This record gives sequence, C-alpha cells and structure tokens, in this order.
Amino acid sequence: MSHARRKTLVQPDHPQLSIVKQCELLSLNRSSYYYQLSGESDLNLELMRLIDEQYLKTPFYGHRQMTRHLRREGYAVSRHRIGRLMKLMGLSAIYQKPNTSKPNKQHKIYPYLLRDLVINRPNHVWCSDITYIPMPRGFLYLVAIMDWATRKVLSWRLSNTMEADFCVDALQEAFERYGQPEIFNTDQGSQFTSEEFISALQQYPAIQISMDGKGRWMDNVMIERLWRSLKYECIYLHAFETGSEVRQGLKHWIDLYNTRRPHSKLDDKTPDEAYWKKPRPGYAGPALKLAA
Repeated sequence: MSHARRKTLVQPDHPQLSIVKQCELLSLNRSSYYYQLSGESDLNLELMRLIDEQYLKTPFYGHRQMTRHLRREGYAVSRHRIGRLMKLMGLSAIYQKPNTSKPNKQHKIYPYLLRDLVINRPNHVWCSDITYIPMPRGFLYLVAIMDWATRKVLSWRLSNTMEADFCVDALQEAFERYGQPEIFNTDQGSQFTSEEFISALQQYPAIQISMDGKGRWMDNVMIERLWRSLKYECIYLHAFETGSEVRQGLKHWIDLYNTRRPHSKLDDKTPDEAYWKKPRPGYAGPALKLAA
C-alpha cells in the first residue's frame, strides 16, 4: 500500500483509536502525516524558511525588524503575519523585554545556576532546546539534549507540534542511555516548564534544575551553536521531502557530529571521545623524561 493511500485511511475523529495508534498500525510516520496537513500556504512556508535563515544570523530580530527585512527582500508582508509565523515557529527576539505579562502560575521558573560555573566534566551539566525545521510542504520541530562540557548530543526527537511529549521522550532516552546529570539547563519555554517535563526531571531528586534568564540565548549557548551548525551543514543543504527523510538526514549528521567532528575546545577530540574520556587518535600522552 502506498504512503499516500495509508494517509487517507487515518481517521482524525475515530472514537477509539488515536491518530498516534492509527499511524502505528498503518506503519505510517506520524510526523509525515501531520506536516503536509499544516494548513499554511506555500508563501507562508517560504516566508518561514526565510525567517529561519535570517534568525540564525540575527537572533535579535523581533517581528518588526524581521518584517522590514522581508520587505527589503521584495515580500509585501505585514507585521501581524510575520509575528504569527514567528510565534508558530517558536522564535522571539533575543533581548531583555519589559515584563508586560503575568507569568503562568502553574509553571514554575527555576533560577539560572550556570553563571560563573566551571563546567569541565561529562554529566555535570546537560542542556536542551527546541528548533524549527523547515520542510517543502510544512514544518517540524526538533529537540535535542546535549552534554554541555563535551558537546555530545545525547538524544533527540522530531515532532509536528510544540507539545511537551516529544521533549519528555528525548529526556527519558537520555536518562536510559547515559544516567543523569548534576544540573539540567533549559530556556523558559512552555515545554520545559510543563508539569510533564518537570515531573520527569524530578524523578531524579539529585538533579538541579536550571533555566535561562528570559530572552538570554547566551545562557544556553552550547546548544545554540549546535543548531547553527546543523542548519547550515544538514538542513539547508538537502531537499528533504518527508519526515522520514529528514529523520534519516538528522541521524546521519548527528552521528557524524558525535563521532567524527573534532572540536578545538575539546583538545581536538570528538564529542564521543571527550564524553567517554578516550585519547584522541595519534596522541600518545605527555612526553616522559628518560632517566640519565
């Protein structure tokens, strides 16, 4: 049965089977089912890709400045339209803003614990963030969990929505494969302040929860650098057509990043070598003085 045919068999209002279960029974990737049904016009999807590329270069652009930029590129767009698309993508200008809204009392905000902290060993600090992945006929969201000191990507997940469940799935996989960190740092996004995510962290009482200051991307700079590399070296270089294709592309790139990409800050080791404390190839250790 073709992929397109399987998609037509999914019944969103089925009284007993959820969409997730129907996709599982039909061997249909849930993300590929959703992203083509995103409801955005071709022009909006093109604008979202342009916004994403420009945001990597100028993360301090809010919707007003982004609107001006797109108008200079020849697009007759309104601030309302660009503001809605940026909100849909989970993007906001990175700068301190006046506190004009009341915080959600159900979502506790934890203090930032990394300021002036020396982070130089595996599993001292883990960090996590979400980024937008543009697709030809829709969009997906990617969450990753990274070990701060070694840059190793511990786990990741794709989703067609910004709900917290895919973040929790990635977190649980990281716990299962790598144990637990002393500190877990995120931004103040609703996925990370949600009851589901915080509860998953609190299953390990020894973990201290840390959150960036509002609008301070530098507080989570390690994973921001990962997004820049991933976008330019993987997403923008390939014309991924389906959720399955982008998932395979990400898996290949992240595997290479972890196992083959040396970092000068890691003494030219790869993230895997630094995390597992392996010597880099060709390094025999410090020279020993011969006895006279």
